[in-house]
Amino acid sequence: GLLADRLIIGGSDDPLLYRVLLNLAHKSGNRALISYTPTGTRQGLELLQSQRVNATALHWGPDKEAATRHPALLHQYPQHSSWMLVHAFNREQGLILDASAAEQIRDEKELIEPRYRWSIRQNGSGAQRHLMETLARWGKVIDELNITGTALSEREAASNITMGLADIAPGAKSTAQEYGLAFIPLGSVSVDIVLAK
Repeated sequence: GLLADRLIIGGSDDPLLYRVLLNLAHKSGNRALISYTPTGTRQGLELLQSQRVNATALHWGPDKEAATRHPALLHQYPQHSSWMLVHAFNREQGLILDASAAEQIRDEKELIEPRYRWSIRQNGSGAQRHLMETLARWGKVIDELNITGTALSEREAASNITMGLADIAPGAKSTAQEYGLAFIPLGSVSVDIVLAK
């Protein structure tokens, strides 16, 4: 109902959101164009700011802090006063990893060791932000990781692991399950939708 014949959504990548939009597109048939481009939180907001998308998904830190963090993030954009923020759902955020790597881990901080290859997410994505905050709690920085690539979506991160290009990537539990990978939980995040009032 947002627009008569098209709905374009950007922002955070999430398997549940992807499935919901696929179902909506299927039900709409040829009556509407439903499009989802998982760009990451920051780029999604930039696309909304430039009116290239109708709505954008975001997550920017722990779910307990979403009520303050998400509005603060929106205030960084000139058009924020014409937007509204709608809570969609919470999801488990953490680390996706190969099952053989998971079996060897006794302490999460071992993941920083150079033997583990990381597929990180792009700057401005909620998953990358969550990873950087986790590393800071461990007294580490992202430059200490053995980074072998940057994934532009949850699925690309998981694919990098299944193809043997990386051992670990930040992501959601649902993505790990979708790809049959192991998962180390690091907390829950609130996935919210931003759209014009």
